[in-house]
Amino acid sequence: MTDSTPETRSDSPRPTKHFIEQAIDADLAAGKAAGVFTRFPPEPNGYLHIGHAKSICLNFGLAQSYGGTCNLRFDDTNPSKEETEYVESIMEDVRWLGFQWDSLHYASDYFDQLYEWAEKLVKDGLAYVCDLDAEQTRQYRGTLTEPGTNSPYRDRSADENLAMLRGMKAGEYPDGSRTLRAKIDMASPNLNLRDPVMYRIMRAHHHRTGDKWCIYPMYDWAHGQSDSIEGITFSICTLEFENHRPLYDWYCKSLGIHHPRQIEFARLNITYTVMSKRMLLQLVKEKHVNGWDDPRMPTISGLRRRGYTSESIRNFATDVGVAKFNSTIDVVRLENAVREHLNRVAPRRMVVFDPIKLTITNWPAGKVEMVDAVNNPEDPSAGSRSIPFGGTLYICSDDFQEDAPRKFFRLKKGGEVRLRSGYIIDCHDVVKDKDGNVVEILCTYDPETKSGQDESGRKVKGTIHWVSADHAVSVQVRNYDRLFAVENPGQTEPGQTFLDHMNPDSLTVTEAFAEPEIKAAKVDDRFQFERLGYYVVDRDTTDEELVFNRIVPLRDSWGKMVAKGKAD
Repeated sequence: MTDSTPETRSDSPRPTKHFIEQAIDADLAAGKAAGVFTRFPPEPNGYLHIGHAKSICLNFGLAQSYGGTCNLRFDDTNPSKEETEYVESIMEDVRWLGFQWDSLHYASDYFDQLYEWAEKLVKDGLAYVCDLDAEQTRQYRGTLTEPGTNSPYRDRSADENLAMLRGMKAGEYPDGSRTLRAKIDMASPNLNLRDPVMYRIMRAHHHRTGDKWCIYPMYDWAHGQSDSIEGITFSICTLEFENHRPLYDWYCKSLGIHHPRQIEFARLNITYTVMSKRMLLQLVKEKHVNGWDDPRMPTISGLRRRGYTSESIRNFATDVGVAKFNSTIDVVRLENAVREHLNRVAPRRMVVFDPIKLTITNWPAGKVEMVDAVNNPEDPSAGSRSIPFGGTLYICSDDFQEDAPRKFFRLKKGGEVRLRSGYIIDCHDVVKDKDGNVVEILCTYDPETKSGQDESGRKVKGTIHWVSADHAVSVQVRNYDRLFAVENPGQTEPGQTFLDHMNPDSLTVTEAFAEPEIKAAKVDDRFQFERLGYYVVDRDTTDEELVFNRIVPLRDSWGKMVAKGKAD
């Protein structure tokens, strides 16, 4: 199966409005905003991750629920780190999540207007050219407890500053030699208001404007003005921009332009995960993972390749809600979101890992019988399929123990079990190799116990799955797990890095046998491998071999391991 049109779960109650919706309602009622016009403004310097997915769902969701608009705008103000590849991946991610922007923009669309406004602030005596280098600027800035010191170049005349700014734009000065700074208050308790840099000299080829510019605007200078140009009414940002809001407001007021309202919400942090772009880039560049879309990565493209559905991510974003304070969400909530969705929609298939041969000794020689299996017990409309059943089968070796404990309800010597959609079998013997390992299980079947037709009255406690040995399809299975082995991989001891917390078992690859129906599977089709977990067909699949990625196991096995560790 593949993703379909976005759905809304009918059984989900209407949640109480969160604080952003309440603020929007108040502004609309007071006539402070003409409507709800939002934007999603990523910097194209990497691939989006699950935290961005929450922001996408919030910004586009608000526009949809209020009948407004949401733009996609790329904050492409730092050409040394930005690439067209990232632009294209971001657009693909937004579409895959089920959203479509009303307008597509780039901060670079506004470079000319931003520069004109910069000249206006210079003429008004609200900006100046500074010759301090980056280190000197930091020293003059002061600290959280001590005020900053005015730059020795702060009192240049407006005419002199204007001439020097135009010289910066014309490429007359070396990179890093001068900046344009806003003239605000070097004693402000908010460090962002201590004469922030608006432009820096940087000769770098821009992915859209080429070599037209050798000065580029800083994020704080470009962001609010871009919102204003687009007529955005609510600038929804994460909490790290809360201290930047006074600067956002100062620029809009000083220029006398449309002034959107900035509202901040808590960013998404998840256990067993890192979401720093710096860390994610390091994982990719140092080849600890196989690219940005490695299924262990928290990137949207990684989650997509892992087999997560867009609906499950949207439901997760709704589930975690919108908060005012940062916190860390248990990754189990993300995993449960995709389990819940796939349990409803994923077809079932029988696949055997680590197979062991099982021979039914009283099965008629050469006979092959077709048995019916339900495709999805949660969805009657999914129908059923026919699976070949013969005298030689494969079962998972974990489903057999020769000397089993009392509460082992799978197959054991001298025990009985039901084969899913098949018959009840009794194990009477085993075949071992020269080292004493069981290589074949010998059983008899009860022909009166076929599933759906059983009137024998026999009851067994265990049911296991199987595949017919003569009809089995060999597939490659990539069992992905959490990339990190600790809840907070970013928290390290002296001498450690987050890489020291990587899970060495985050990927295991095995060959498995599947029922023949699996041959019809296509890339991105998702299934529940019965009793094992949810899996998706990976794009590495070829005509010769199907490749599956594990999305999630059927249950949270990590919770059990953590509980056991605490008990030990």
